[in-house]
Amino acid sequence: MSTPHNQAEMGDIAKTVLMPGDPLRAKFIAETFLENPVQFNSVRNIFGYTGTYNGKKLSVMASGMGIPSIGIYSHELFTQYGVECIIRIGSAGAYYKDLKIYDVVLATGAYSDSTYAVVQSDDHEKIQYPSKELNDNIIEAAKKLNIEIHPGLVHSSDAFYSEAGAAEKYIQIAKEAGVVCAEMESFGLFHNAKVLGKKAACLLTISDNLETKEETTHEERRVALINMIKIALEAVKE
Repeated sequence: MSTPHNQAEMGDIAKTVLMPGDPLRAKFIAETFLENPVQFNSVRNIFGYTGTYNGKKLSVMASGMGIPSIGIYSHELFTQYGVECIIRIGSAGAYYKDLKIYDVVLATGAYSDSTYAVVQSDDHEKIQYPSKELNDNIIEAAKKLNIEIHPGLVHSSDAFYSEAGAAEKYIQIAKEAGVVCAEMESFGLFHNAKVLGKKAACLLTISDNLETKEETTHEERRVALINMIKIALEAVKE
């Protein structure tokens, strides 16, 4: 039952998967929060684990970086392994100074100029949306944990590094669409969930601010993501 990118067998992966980009972050979440985690994937060092959290079977698997990467892994999880829900948990760069370092953003939609949806299903919509049910569960979990979240439209960019002029142009276009921060994956995830009849959501922790120029280190991000991880774990219903 394995795929070219995942050595797991059917039944190895839970119905709900938390999906950070970084494989080492997936390992950290599994070893820190899951009971009896078992690794089900190491192909291309994209680590995946299944364990339990508060008695509920739960998996965590890395997505890698960018829409094409999460497009591959989420599609296989949804179509080959019976996964019903994926919650992306990642970092983002804020476009406005009122979003502070370590604030948690809940994506209400993902805007992108990516051609992923066009190529994948001839879908020309520039905004892809998460599951309302999952977002409601996340809002409920955040209230229970007394952790503030900031709902907003996010910008899924295909380019982390852009040439002068191009970067400013596309950031301005994204801002005009109403986005609050930039990341690189949720557009592809939301699109796959839509066309496959599944559920997806995205929680992001602000790791840098493009207006104030504040930044965090890799190690600081690892620690700061705890609030976001706790919310995602608490939001899992089955």
